[in-house]
Amino acid sequence: MVQRFTQMPSALRPNARWEKLGELRIPALLVHPDWDRVALRPPVILWMHGRTASKEIDPGRYLRWMRAGIGACAIDLPGHGERLDPALQDGSRTLDVVKQLVDEIDEVIAALQRMNAFDTQRIGVGGSSAGGMAALVRLCRPHGFACASVEATSGSWEHQVAKGRQMFRQVALETVNATNPIQHLDGWREIPFQALHAKLDEWVAVDGQAAFIEALRQRYVDQSKVEFVVYDRTGAPHEHIGFGLKAADAKDRQRDFFRRWLTETERK
Repeated sequence: MVQRFTQMPSALRPNARWEKLGELRIPALLVHPDWDRVALRPPVILWMHGRTASKEIDPGRYLRWMRAGIGACAIDLPGHGERLDPALQDGSRTLDVVKQLVDEIDEVIAALQRMNAFDTQRIGVGGSSAGGMAALVRLCRPHGFACASVEATSGSWEHQVAKGRQMFRQVALETVNATNPIQHLDGWREIPFQALHAKLDEWVAVDGQAAFIEALRQRYVDQSKVEFVVYDRTGAPHEHIGFGLKAADAKDRQRDFFRRWLTETERK
């Protein structure tokens, strides 16, 4: 815990807490703009990281949200961070991780509601890579999220299957499509949605996410609520992790998106 604490930016440390949420004791990093004034109940974002990372990755994201008056609830994926299981970090188990994570989301939300430190009527959801996949699956089912932002992920899994990605190898197409978001858009509610992607992403090809975004837009009455940001070469590892030279712009765009749709002044 001390190591995690000291890895936080100094401006974020007083506002960061580590908790175990719900009966499943899901490890979470909670960031509140002002813990001494929890009665103000700011909006909050549930954030899910990618494979082989942990909830403490990229604290600059949470710092931006905090300064915008928005809280963060970042959780460890199954087998990651505080619940480390190296077997679950193998690429062949990613689909298992995503499915388990989807089933845990409601437990996390219920725990936040009981805590009563955040306004769970103004809650956003998002994630990167595998975490983003879980967010997209969950959004195809009834939910209470006000908006969503994902990055370096895909909602059209057939494209990943066609490219032979490890998580889908030896998995029947029927099994893939049982949770493949693009196959379940009848359950999608028209909420503000943002996706960020690198054009040259080597792990999650942009064409799959582009196909998902197009299918999503066709279902929206107000297509302006669907935002798709694609960066040219970023210099990031595999053009996938963190957006490299475009990282600050990506974080700023995401902060502005959440601020627009979650803060009271912007929504009135």
